[in-house]
Amino acid sequence: MTHLVNSSQRSLGVTFPTENQANIVLWAPLAKHVAIKVYGNQAAIPLKKEDLGYWCLTTSQLKPGDLYTYILDGHQEYPDPTSLSQPQGVHGPSQAVDTGTFQWEDQCWVNPALDSYLLYELHTGTFTQEGTFQALESKLDYLKALGVNAIEIMPVAQFSDSRNWGYDGVYTYAVQSSYGGAAGLQHLINACHYKGIAVVLDVVYNHFGPEGNYVGEFGPYLTDKYCTPWGKAVNFDDAWCDGVRRYVIENALMWFRDFHIDALRLDAVHAIKDFSPKHILQELREEVDKLMAETGRRHYLIVESDLNDPRFINPLSENGYGMDAQWMDEFHHALRVSIGEEPLGYYADFEGIGDLAKAYQNAYVYDGQFSEVRHKLFGYRAETNPGQQFIVFSQNHDQIGNRKLGERSSQLYSYEAVKLMAGAVFVSPYIPLLFMGEEWGETDPFYYFVSHSEPELVEAVRKGRKEEFAAFHSDEEVPDPESDETYERAKLQWDLLEQESHQILLRYYQTLIALRQQLPALAHLERRQLDVRADEANETLILHRWHEDQHVLCLMNFSDQPQSISLPEAGEAGVPWRKLLDSADSTWQPQPQSETGPAPEAVSASETIQANPESIIIYAQHHEKSRFHVPDPISPRLYLS
Repeated sequence: MTHLVNSSQRSLGVTFPTENQANIVLWAPLAKHVAIKVYGNQAAIPLKKEDLGYWCLTTSQLKPGDLYTYILDGHQEYPDPTSLSQPQGVHGPSQAVDTGTFQWEDQCWVNPALDSYLLYELHTGTFTQEGTFQALESKLDYLKALGVNAIEIMPVAQFSDSRNWGYDGVYTYAVQSSYGGAAGLQHLINACHYKGIAVVLDVVYNHFGPEGNYVGEFGPYLTDKYCTPWGKAVNFDDAWCDGVRRYVIENALMWFRDFHIDALRLDAVHAIKDFSPKHILQELREEVDKLMAETGRRHYLIVESDLNDPRFINPLSENGYGMDAQWMDEFHHALRVSIGEEPLGYYADFEGIGDLAKAYQNAYVYDGQFSEVRHKLFGYRAETNPGQQFIVFSQNHDQIGNRKLGERSSQLYSYEAVKLMAGAVFVSPYIPLLFMGEEWGETDPFYYFVSHSEPELVEAVRKGRKEEFAAFHSDEEVPDPESDETYERAKLQWDLLEQESHQILLRYYQTLIALRQQLPALAHLERRQLDVRADEANETLILHRWHEDQHVLCLMNFSDQPQSISLPEAGEAGVPWRKLLDSADSTWQPQPQSETGPAPEAVSASETIQANPESIIIYAQHHEKSRFHVPDPISPRLYLS
C-alpha cells in the first residue's frame, strides 16, 4: 500500500468503504504484533504489518457501532488513537463510526469570503444550560438576528469527563460524547449552513491532554527535543515524525471533508516546533488546497500565534506558510490598556492610545522594537498583509478565563467603556470576533475548569492555577477548576436578556454589526484606505476609513472626562458629516446620564465637538446609497427556552 495522504477520503483508523467491509489502518511503528479486539467477538484479529510502521486489515467482523480496542504485543490493550468516538470516556473502548451515512442538505452552501466573517466564539458546554450541540442549534436564530455569520467552536476533541475548555483533548479525531458526538456535530453544522452561518472549529495540534493520553503507547507522537508549556512537543521533525505529520493532516482534512467544517482555528502554533525542510503548516496548506480543488468547497486556516511573524500568514508563493488569518492579541492588549487596564504582566509592553493607533494602522504593535516583557527585539512588519488576515476582539476565552477570577469586561469596566471597546473592534479594518454573552454584558465569570478522575492530576492542576496567580496579592481564592460549581458559574445567563440594561447593550451590538456589514467603508478591510490620529494627552483617537466616495469618521474618547475633538480635514470637501451612532446617546443608556449632550447630527471638517467620557461617535459621508438600516430588535423571549 502507499502511505501518502489521500484528500478524497480518510484512510487512517477505521473506515467503511462498503456496507459490509471495514478497512483498518493503524500507525504503531515500534510494535511487534498488533491485533484488534471487537467486543462481542471471541478472538482478537491480527493486523498485517506494512511499510513505515503501519498495520492494516480489511474485515467484515467490525461494523458501525461496534466497540473495539487494539492489543499491542500480545497483552497491552488500548483505545484507538484515531478513534472517532469514545462513548465510555477516554479510558474506555473506541466505537466504530461511519461518518459517510449522514444525509447532508447543504449542497448549495457557499462559505462566505473571509473578509465578510463576523465571528462569535463559544464553548459548547457553557453556551447553554444543557451544554450540547442540539441545545446550541436552538440558539442559531438568535445568532442570525444578532448579525453573526460564523461561529467559532472551542475544541471538541474527546477529553476526560464532561467539563473542560477543550484544550485537554486526547482523541484528536473523536467528537466529545457529552456534547453529542460525531453525528451531533454533523447535524449542528448542517443546521448552521441552512441558517447561513459558517462554522470554525478550534483544533489543538501542539500538544495532547494529560488524562487518557495513550498515543505514546503506539508510537513516538511526542519528542523531548523541545519543551512546551504542556511538556514534550508533538513530534513534527524527529525520528518517525512522518506518521505524526500524516495524523495531523488527515485530521484537518477529515473536519473539512467529512464534517463540512468551513475553517479551522489552530491553537498556539508558536508551540509547534518543526525544523523540517517543509514546515507542517506549509504541508497542511498544500493538502487543503488539493482538497478544495477536488471538492470545489472553500476552507480557511486560521492560527493563534504570538510571534508577530508574517511568515505564518504570507502565501506559499512568498515562502510563507499560507495560513489565511491569525488572531491578533496585541490589538486586544492595546485596547485594554487604553481603557484603563493596569500595565501588568503582558500588558506591561503597552502604553494605550498610541499603541492602539499603531494596531489600527500596522496590525502588529511590536514589529522590531525592544519588548520589556520579552527582554528582546520582537516582531516583524506586516506591510503587505490585507486586513482580512487579522482577527481582533475586546474579549475571548483566554483573555477572560486566564484571569484569576475569570472576570468579563462587564465586571471590570463601566457600561460606557464596554460600548466603546465594542465600537473600537467593529470599526477596525480587521475581522471582528465576539465571545459568547459579550453582546448583552454577561455578568457571570468564565472560569478555567476541568474534570479529571486521577487525584494526582487534579491536585497538580489546582496547584498550577494557584502558583500562576501567586504574584497577584489578593485575598480572593483561585476558583477550584475541578469544582462542578466553577463549571456551572461559567454558563451563560440567557435570562439576563429580559433586563433593560442588557437589552439595550444587545441592541447596541446589533446596530454596530449592521453598520459594519452595510457600510462599504467599514466592510472593505483595506488597511491602506485608513488614517488614524491619536491624542495621547487627552486620550482620544480619530479613525478615518473610506471606500470609493464613502467616508467614515470614528471619534473615540477613552478618558473618563468630556474631551474636545477637532475633526480633521478629511473626506470630500464641502460635504457635511452625518452622525450614524453616538454611544453616549440616550438610546443606549439604561439610566439618564450626566453628559455634555449628544453629538451634533451634522458637522463639518475642522469643527470641534465635545465627546462624552468613554464614548465613540461615528460620522459618515455618502452613506445614503448604502441604505443603512438596523434589523428588527431581538425579542428575548424567543430565545430563552
